[in-house]
Amino acid sequence: MGKHGKHLVWDWNGTLLDDIGAVIGATNAAFAELGLEQITLERYRELYTVPVPKFYERLMGRLPTDAEWTVMDDAFHRHYWARAEGCGLTAGAAELLAARQDSGFTQSLLSLAPHAELIPLVRRHGIAERFVRMDGRVDQSTDGKSGHMVRHLAALGAVGAVAADRVVVIGDAADDAVAAAHVGAKAVLYTGGSHSRASLERVGVPVVDSLAEAVAVAEELV
Repeated sequence: MGKHGKHLVWDWNGTLLDDIGAVIGATNAAFAELGLEQITLERYRELYTVPVPKFYERLMGRLPTDAEWTVMDDAFHRHYWARAEGCGLTAGAAELLAARQDSGFTQSLLSLAPHAELIPLVRRHGIAERFVRMDGRVDQSTDGKSGHMVRHLAALGAVGAVAADRVVVIGDAADDAVAAAHVGAKAVLYTGGSHSRASLERVGVPVVDSLAEAVAVAEELV
């Protein structure tokens, strides 16, 4: 698929979409409803993990019950989607996506954001045509991206050969690297989203501070 078969799988939240401010605002608004202590960006980036209930375990000292998790998840998403419309793309993202497409390489989008909300938002930012496929979450699972990645690559394979060792995942979370490794792909992690640089570096894949660097490193990896 594409020039030399190289393919980028992009993450959305915290990677292409510069939404970390909305995430922190929504988290603290939800925490206020739940009686939890407010959290700083720095502490969020140190503690955040997938599956998300584990993040709450780190904050609360125990896993939330199923009932508590439903309330927490609903509160966060209510506040997040009220803010998401005001978020822009990460600096340089639109230009990078266009340049890569013009060069004959292929790209796709894989996100744990709900599919029904994800696709219209990507389209409103004018970049949907840069991707050969876009997949958001279609169930209520709190699991990470690994299974989602398997299904995503299988669907890509149905429309053209995608060799996992020619795929690089670009994301902002440790879970992106875990999902990439699960299918035999490479990963590059970006520091502008949900994790601190220190927590990303513990994963053992390249860590960068801009999307331009991410694409350059991805080219070297494959």
